[in-house]
Amino acid sequence: MTAGFLEHADPATASGYVDAPPRMGFFTDTSVCIGCKACEVACKEWNHVPEDGLMLTGMSYDNTVGLGADTWRHVAFIEQRRPRPAEETERAQNGGATGTGVRWLMSSDVCKHCTHAACLDVCPTGALFRTEFGTVVVQEDVCNGCGYCVPACPYGVIDQREGDGRVWKCTLCYDRLTVGMEPACAKACPTDSIQFGPLDELRQRADRRLEQLHDAGVADARLYGRDPDDGVGGDGAFFLLLDEPEVYGLPPDPVVTTRDLPNMWRHVAVAAAALFVGAASAFVGRAR
Repeated sequence: MTAGFLEHADPATASGYVDAPPRMGFFTDTSVCIGCKACEVACKEWNHVPEDGLMLTGMSYDNTVGLGADTWRHVAFIEQRRPRPAEETERAQNGGATGTGVRWLMSSDVCKHCTHAACLDVCPTGALFRTEFGTVVVQEDVCNGCGYCVPACPYGVIDQREGDGRVWKCTLCYDRLTVGMEPACAKACPTDSIQFGPLDELRQRADRRLEQLHDAGVADARLYGRDPDDGVGGDGAFFLLLDEPEVYGLPPDPVVTTRDLPNMWRHVAVAAAALFVGAASAFVGRAR
């Protein structure tokens, strides 16, 4: 990640696009997700993603477990032995009577399309590139399967396909965006849990939704990946969560893994220069 990149708020502009369209992204409101998996199916059908998750895992209704080369959308099912917010309010009104409530947290996870994307920084072939919409896409015909991007992703999203070796992940349906269509997952979502649009508008919408939930007594509601000042410069796909990020399998404070590369290379250059000066001095001393 170069210093010049950090100076730009818009990643498409930083990548050299002139008169780029508004940055597009996802806002996923997990409070209205019903776990129908329509997004998973739509993603696979449109992008020809190989089937997976046909075997029961024993992890509740979660048969795909997490994001991977063959799972670009993953719907998590999290069962909690605690009352739902409405039940908690009712309990408080009844003098604190206890109950044995159970609530489900459901969330459709996806590539975050980071503002500062480490996968782009480490790719040696240019297979990963930034689109004019600010999203991050893999060109599978350019990928050489080196795998450098896999450990670079702070979210553990990008993955190599078994038997193929190349990396695959969500493209935010780049082919659909270029012709004015919304991504397949957002189109298929029956509750508008997955919302697509200009990122600035989505952030404003998310702020209003968070305020509504707080006013309704849902104190644990929070936005994740919305802040442009976080460790990855904000995400192009961000979420409204009803609990801590760790509950959803998300890192609490993600940081772009290539953040310190410029300083590291500067230290290497200084050390190399010092070695060169030392070697030159020794050579000159011997010559005398």
